Amino acid sequence: MTFRAPSTPQDLALIRRYVVWNPESYATSRYRSLRNPIQPRRPDIDAFEAALASDAREISDGDLSALLELEWRSRITAGWLIALDRRSQFRDTLGELLLASELVYAGIGYCIALARFGQPEDADILAAYLDHYLPRADCHYNQDAAIGALLHLDEVLGTSRADRFIELWPQSVFAGQDPRECRRHTAELYGFADRIMSRHNRP
Repeated sequence: MTFRAPSTPQDLALIRRYVVWNPESYATSRYRSLRNPIQPRRPDIDAFEAALASDAREISDGDLSALLELEWRSRITAGWLIALDRRSQFRDTLGELLLASELVYAGIGYCIALARFGQPEDADILAAYLDHYLPRADCHYNQDAAIGALLHLDEVLGTSRADRFIELWPQSVFAGQDPRECRRHTAELYGFADRIMSRHNRP
């Protein structure tokens, strides 16, 4: 799947509604906070989290699919909305996008979504990604997010899929980063997702 630039009125409306969300301030655009949502430093944090949880539940699958066709800002936003509401029907699409690795940052959203789906097939997707990219010295992509998500799934599923990637880790471009820290960061993101979806539950 290749990305396209937003061009239609429908594209722009989706971006304003879900990706930017707060058009009054570029600094507090939703997609910027979703690069590291556990430390957003937002003055409107309660409204931000409530709206994010609400949009995750209410956005249509069609609108999510449209966002996934666009640039990285739209894709990371869509990935997080999918993750928050556990829309596992997007599993195959996210797997294709993750393996393609066309755009920066978006893979973070895909990996947390796969972690939240929590099934063996999600571990398969993450393992396939690491098989492809971890041996490559020219690709500093989302290997850290993928190993963190896979370690999380190993704990949930009682498996050891990440073990062979841990062995390869010291020879990778992420050798200076501890996989256990990647797992910890995944746990923080997962906790953020659980917290806002529970706190801002439907009445």
